[in-house]
Amino acid sequence: MGLLDHVNSAVSGAKSHVKPSKEDRPPEGAAADDTEELDEESGNILMSLIGQLRIGMDLSKVTLPTFVLEPRSMLERITDFMSHPDLIFGAGQNDDVERRFLQVTQYYLSGWHIKPKGVKKPYNPVLGEFFRCSYNYPNGTKGHFIAEQVSHHPPISAYYYISPENNLLIYGELKPKSKFLGNSAATLIGGENRVVLLDRLEDGEYQIGMCNQYARGILFGKMVLELGDTSRVHNVANDIACDVEFKTKGYFTGTYNAIAGKVTHKGKTIGEITGKWNEAMEFKNSQTGQTEELFDAKKANIVQKEVIPESEQEEFESRRLWSKVTEGIKEKNLDKATESKTAIEEHQRQLVREREEKGETWTPRFFVQKGEKFFPNMDAVAEEYRPQAAVDYFAKHQG
Repeated sequence: MGLLDHVNSAVSGAKSHVKPSKEDRPPEGAAADDTEELDEESGNILMSLIGQLRIGMDLSKVTLPTFVLEPRSMLERITDFMSHPDLIFGAGQNDDVERRFLQVTQYYLSGWHIKPKGVKKPYNPVLGEFFRCSYNYPNGTKGHFIAEQVSHHPPISAYYYISPENNLLIYGELKPKSKFLGNSAATLIGGENRVVLLDRLEDGEYQIGMCNQYARGILFGKMVLELGDTSRVHNVANDIACDVEFKTKGYFTGTYNAIAGKVTHKGKTIGEITGKWNEAMEFKNSQTGQTEELFDAKKANIVQKEVIPESEQEEFESRRLWSKVTEGIKEKNLDKATESKTAIEEHQRQLVREREEKGETWTPRFFVQKGEKFFPNMDAVAEEYRPQAAVDYFAKHQG
């Protein structure tokens, strides 16, 4: 049976998206915030789009309808992982290698629970787009974040965070690839997140790989967002690592949002992590048998970011660039959102044509590429982003 036959046979099942009955509920074990229902018009548009897809197709080359979009750019979405940096504050002052590592692991696991309701995808950033913000923490310290779309084909988002008073530096790249898998769409997240404790430089970098994301039930059943596969937190200098499995629910068994992780130090298991990434997670010490709470999303206080008004932003800053699209989505005016999105994409194509005619090559403004990594360009970022400790660190490691 071909994909189009699957689509045709799924139309009746897909009606659960567009005309739910009173008995229609989220799949058993799934949180309501992770599920999505579409109205009739949106359901018809989605089915028409799916009819044009083939298994394994790269979705980055497919123009998605605006009703499946989250009204913010992927560059801003990265800030979800800067919502609980206080979990690492002070880690460098702790002489216990394993405790420092657990604090970094806590930080990583804390970033997943922040998401829009339902199954939504942020805007694909355009080349040269950037997002910047700052944070004011309860302890009187500050944090600063900047991200830029440094490549369009393939899509790569580079980012940099610094909190000078807390001796915390985070930088990395996201390299997402989207694939159509039949009744699911997968976002495979490549790249690496790196954490540096500026007052514990002998640790080197804490390297973090991301898990993948799946939108289930796009042909039949109810749409559900899942995190899946394995990610790794690793500190080479101290030979300590954590492999975290984000478990996807089986057809008959399992549950949604569960994780399982094993922490090893010099090849020896020192503890295990269990729980749900959208609720509570625990660490059990293998030697003592004691269990401690790593993170509880239900009780967490999110540190809100501060962004300058759109009227003061540059043309290619995310919120200003996508403002008309965002207005259309929030107003439920899909025509306005679609027209505005199309205008942005056409302008990008025009800029590409102009560069090709002039024989010019585009280069990032705020980041410098060295091999597979992107480092912040200290000559381009504002003063608050370049404390001497960060300048010294990148001067050494970029070389």
